Amino acid sequence: MSAPCSELPLIESPEQLAPSDARELTHLFFERLEHLEEGTHEYQYARNTLIEMNLSLVRFAARRFRNRGDDFEDIVQVGTIGLIKAIDRYDLSRNVEFTTLAIPYITGEMKRFFRDTTWDVRVPRRLQELRVDLARAGEHLANELGRDPKVPELAAHLNIPEEEVIEGQVAANGYSASSIDVTISDDGNDAPLADLLGDYDEDMGLFEDLHTLKPLLDQLEERDRRILELRFGQELTQAQIGELLGISQMHVSRLLNRCLARLRTAMLRTD
Repeated sequence: MSAPCSELPLIESPEQLAPSDARELTHLFFERLEHLEEGTHEYQYARNTLIEMNLSLVRFAARRFRNRGDDFEDIVQVGTIGLIKAIDRYDLSRNVEFTTLAIPYITGEMKRFFRDTTWDVRVPRRLQELRVDLARAGEHLANELGRDPKVPELAAHLNIPEEEVIEGQVAANGYSASSIDVTISDDGNDAPLADLLGDYDEDMGLFEDLHTLKPLLDQLEERDRRILELRFGQELTQAQIGELLGISQMHVSRLLNRCLARLRTAMLRTD
């Protein structure tokens, strides 16, 4: 690959860059992309290189879906669509890490792919989404009631007519389900699906949360960041923090609650 733009470095193998190098070069390429005219060779080089440099994000996100029965490379291709959308919509002026925007776009495309392709009988999108709402409501009510909820209880919980609940339950019969005894080929070896099912990867959620949180922390005042570091980094008590900063424990508590509320609201807004 040759670099048609003298202001951008030549990157021989963008996909093989170390994560730290990829992050640094991604910022550089986005800075240059803002000043290039769309459709030019320079613009295409910058955009294509950004895609290749960040394909590792797609493969990382795709691992959580690899036991769904679909080809891994198909999932990667779907996730790449999300990556491209994120690149085209990223705005440097917002001072947000690219991964903060990219991961939700990538996983969103993957989830949409599974939602739209795992139905044996084609049903309207509204009913597909209703099936998900009913499943969540059923699990919630079952924990509360100690039994499976009835139609009137589901309807009251979701604030929808009982007829709509029944319609959603009927439509759910069109959702594809495989027996856990079905044979799956894994690395050339045939094994029952039950042997290949993995647990929820908590590190994936942590990865997304940390990348979302980092730019939000950078936006806080220095004193607020200091309080968070002392409380959660060094695990000091509020009284100890107050002594270090020369303020009361009550003041520390108010500042800490304000910071956490601000971060919580900002993270929900970026989901």
